[in-house]
Amino acid sequence: MTTEIDFSKNTDGLIPAVVQDAETGKVLMLGYMNQAAYEKTKTEGVVTFFSRSKQRLWTKGETSNNFLHVKQILVDCDGDTLLIKAQPAGPTCHTGADTCFEEVNRGKGLFLNYLQSVIRDRKENPSEGSYTASLFKKGVNKIAQKVGEEAVELVIEAKDTNDDLFKGEAADLLYHYLILLEQKNIDLDEIIAVLQQRHAK
Repeated sequence: MTTEIDFSKNTDGLIPAVVQDAETGKVLMLGYMNQAAYEKTKTEGVVTFFSRSKQRLWTKGETSNNFLHVKQILVDCDGDTLLIKAQPAGPTCHTGADTCFEEVNRGKGLFLNYLQSVIRDRKENPSEGSYTASLFKKGVNKIAQKVGEEAVELVIEAKDTNDDLFKGEAADLLYHYLILLEQKNIDLDEIIAVLQQRHAK
């Protein structure tokens, strides 16, 4: 059951809204919303706060064009705090930093988890015309063979100077590797755990 938002818990009608990068998981900033800011955020798909200093609604990026495009809005268990997952259109902080906490917001590693879920869906709900589903139908030997082929193609491109072709082959290898993991019923997080264990030694 979705928790209802209770704007009446605070006398000023404001609740904190934590903004997180939907792809990297980095916390970008903290702002405050009243009912009107929340409704505007939902309707327009860009994050709008209530500015306590300006005493008005304030859309993040209204002067800089560094908008925060909403991907998901979550309400905490007490109904008095929001978590907004967004895609930033540029630096979030007015200082020009990636985040208001002076953290570098780089990396799209979380997309691999999303991609893994898509691959799993292709396996569990195969559809006609799906390349990924067709590989699962052929079995582990064919999938492993494809991983080997893509690895060889990546090595060949590594010896050349075309970075675009190299990145394309790297993406192909990574995708087929994820398919092989799914065929083996091994989660990507399990592989990451092995790397973390080795790093800790």
